[in-house]
Amino acid sequence: MIAASSHNGEGGHDRTTLIIYGVLLLITAGAWVYVMTSMQGGDMAGMDMMMPPTLVDGVAYVVAWAVMMAAMMLPSALPMIGLYAGTLKAARVPARAASVGLFVLVYLGLWTLTGVPVYLASLVLMAVSAETLAYVVAGVLVMAGLFQLTPLKQVCLRHCRSPLGFLLGHWRAGWAGALALGWAHALYCLGCCSALMVVLVVAGAMGLPWVLLIASSVAAEKVLPRGEWIARLIGAMLMLLGGTVAVRPALVAALRGGAAM
Repeated sequence: MIAASSHNGEGGHDRTTLIIYGVLLLITAGAWVYVMTSMQGGDMAGMDMMMPPTLVDGVAYVVAWAVMMAAMMLPSALPMIGLYAGTLKAARVPARAASVGLFVLVYLGLWTLTGVPVYLASLVLMAVSAETLAYVVAGVLVMAGLFQLTPLKQVCLRHCRSPLGFLLGHWRAGWAGALALGWAHALYCLGCCSALMVVLVVAGAMGLPWVLLIASSVAAEKVLPRGEWIARLIGAMLMLLGGTVAVRPALVAALRGGAAM
C-alpha cells in the first residue's frame, strides 16, 4: 500500500499534498504570531501567575500551551505529515484531508494533554523558595541532559527522523489507521522531546528566548544530518549548565529571566 502510493507520487508532490503543507504552514505561522505577541507582555494566557489559580486560569494555560506546542512541534512534524498525505494519494480528496486532519489533531491533542501536568507543576514551582528552586533547576538540567544520552531517546528520535520507516512499521489504513498513526507518532515525539519541554518549563520559565531555543533544538535533532549527535551535544550542554547552576545558584534568575511561574 505505502510502496504503491509512494511510486505514484514520484516526480514531486501532488496538488492536494501541497495544499496540506500550505495549511499546516499557515497554522504554524499563526501559532508563532500568537506566541510572540503574547509573550511581549511577559504573560502568555496566565503563564505568569501571581493570583491564586482558578479553573479558568488552568484552561487558559492549557490552551496557550497547545498553541505553543503547535508552533514548536509542527515544523519538525511536517515531513512525517507530508509523507503520510502522499501515501493517501489514491484516496478521494475529502477522505484524504480528513485522514490527515485526524493524524494532526491526535498528534497535537496528546501534546495539549501534557499541558495539564505542566500547569500543575507550575503551581508547585510558585510555592518553592528561591534557594530550593535553584537546585530544582540544576537537577532538571542534569537529568534532561542525561536523558538525551539514553537509548530511549535515540529510539524515539530515530522514529521521528525516519518518516518512511515509521509508516512502514506502523501502517494502518482508514480513519482508524489515521488515529493510530497520529497517536503512535505523538508518543514517539513525546518520548523524544519531553525532557526538553521540562527544561523549558522549569529552567526557562516559558521565556521567549527559551521557546525559540528549544524549538530550534527539536528541529535540529529531527531534521538536520547527524541528529543523534546533535541530541548528545545538547545533552552534554544541559548537564554542564546544570552543574554550573548547582555551583552558582544565582544564575537561576538569569536563566528564568526574572519570571515567576
